[in-house]
Amino acid sequence: MDTALLLSGVVGIGIAAQWLAWYLKQPSILFLLLIGIIVGPVLGVFDPDLVLGELMFPFISLGVAIILFEGSLTLEFDEIKQHGTVVQMLVSVGVLITIAIVALSTYLLFDVDPLIALLFGALVCVTGPTVIMPLLRSVRPNKTISNILKWEGIIIDPIGAIAVVLVYEYIISGGEASSILLFAKIVVLATAMGMAGAWLLAFLMRRHMIPEFLRNVFTLAFVLVLFSISNHLEHESGLLTVTVLGVALANWPKFPRETILEFNESLTILLISVLFIILAARVELASLLSVGFAGLVLLAIVMFIARPLSVWASAIGSNLKTNEKLMISWI
Repeated sequence: MDTALLLSGVVGIGIAAQWLAWYLKQPSILFLLLIGIIVGPVLGVFDPDLVLGELMFPFISLGVAIILFEGSLTLEFDEIKQHGTVVQMLVSVGVLITIAIVALSTYLLFDVDPLIALLFGALVCVTGPTVIMPLLRSVRPNKTISNILKWEGIIIDPIGAIAVVLVYEYIISGGEASSILLFAKIVVLATAMGMAGAWLLAFLMRRHMIPEFLRNVFTLAFVLVLFSISNHLEHESGLLTVTVLGVALANWPKFPRETILEFNESLTILLISVLFIILAARVELASLLSVGFAGLVLLAIVMFIARPLSVWASAIGSNLKTNEKLMISWI
């Protein structure tokens, strides 16, 4: 096995998929997932677990951290003034509605333990920047829809991760109330580290203590280290930490984010191209097919009941038009 050839091949076909998506004006994720399934379970050419070994999950975590930071660095409060309440509802009430409907449907369709169904509901509530940002680049909806989906996708990513951790902690603790304490610890730690990190990075940049040629790579290293320290101190707090860091810097007066954004955007495209191929290549077709008709019914419930209901409930009292709510639901 030529590991270097395999890895460079994954990068090459990933970028080729991005180009093909641009040329055909389709979401790149469709091509990346299809390529991953073909080179993975279908042809057996690429086995991420074998090639990357113990480095695979740290690589995925660090990659998602960079993608989330890049996305949150674009979140300016000015662009969401009119629809901030909708976003707040989507990442709170909307999340609870999605989790409840998906969990109940999973329990009824697959006859699993209610807590396992709840855990699955928590997993499914996330939209996430790795999916939303490429879709927005292809579909190009109006500014209102784009801003709402972008804010929701980035903020809901750490919220979903925390929800999964809390439900899992509740399951393994035998139903004890330790999940509430864990939630408080994650939020406090992530907020403190994110704001402190933003202040430190902004201070160093504004005092010109970091030369221009080092700004991009220094920021990248800073994000990765902060994410890893946060996760080391409290499991799954890192995603919220880098989100707080990015949002704080996006709204920090005179922070030079333009060049950093340009660098991170290119890096994000590369990471998304590789990550989706790796994840798709790990799919077990037999397991996927084994969910059968019930799986298709659950997918339909998520798409046509849970998501629209979440969006409509979150948009109560807003000035969103029906077509805008439909588009937000569909994307």
